[in-house]
Amino acid sequence: MKQVLLFVMIAFIGLHGSVFGRDLFKHRKNLGKESMPVSIGIGFITDFFDTLGIGAFAPTTLLVKVTKQLDDDRKLPGTLNVSHAMSCLLEALIFITVVNVEPLTLFLLVASATAGSWLGSKFVTGLPEKKVQFVMGCALIVTAVLMALKQSGMINILGEGNVATGLTGIKLMIGIVGNFALGALMTMGVGLYAPCMAMVYMLGLSPLVAFPIMSASCAALMPVASINFIKTGEYARKLSFGITIGGIIGVIIAAKFVTGLDITVLTWIVIVVIIYTGFTYLQKSHRAVAAQEV
Repeated sequence: MKQVLLFVMIAFIGLHGSVFGRDLFKHRKNLGKESMPVSIGIGFITDFFDTLGIGAFAPTTLLVKVTKQLDDDRKLPGTLNVSHAMSCLLEALIFITVVNVEPLTLFLLVASATAGSWLGSKFVTGLPEKKVQFVMGCALIVTAVLMALKQSGMINILGEGNVATGLTGIKLMIGIVGNFALGALMTMGVGLYAPCMAMVYMLGLSPLVAFPIMSASCAALMPVASINFIKTGEYARKLSFGITIGGIIGVIIAAKFVTGLDITVLTWIVIVVIIYTGFTYLQKSHRAVAAQEV
């Protein structure tokens, strides 16, 4: 199963690289006016922290706006997908290779997230986004608090020392259903990383196991989405190229950092990421409610 996923990730790298590369070569005389050093810097920063589980889209949007690297907001969705597809695939390839995770668990959870995103693109987007963001925000913060209490030794509600690398029985079914739902919610803009971290921990798996699961889940989606943006030209070529270069470097460095951490330190990092993402969802929900009241 793990070999199948590795083959799929490598195939997607080849697919994305060829489609992206051909488009860059075709427009090599007019790639854009963006700054290559700034673009590379944005890619390094955002994908370094993306590898830690924070996510790349929101930080990239912020940095692109602050540095004024994009003059047409209509190209932002395409730029985000195209520029981060390769780094996300690389994340998945590294974590699948170096992290000890039970192959069947990994395969089934990644497959369920992919199926969920397909269904979500058709049906889930009709749900009230602000309510979903509010519920997800509250759930993540509560989970993070429980994790922190457990790590500090105050409670053992989450079980003793999560070291499992695979799921079986009812826990496996919960994981499949949970990742299916997270894949569907991605189509509404609800990031998969932090909720996946929380779910994996609550099911008793080692926090490190979340990294191949969440990265491979997203890596199976982004290359396909980016193809249409490339074909229609709805993305910033030079900016995306720079972010891709910086992102690859950021992923390699961050992956070594993550996999070399003591599991206790890693768990605290996961807790911080989950809290950060939870408050981000609550903030988005609050802004959506405020906009409706105006």
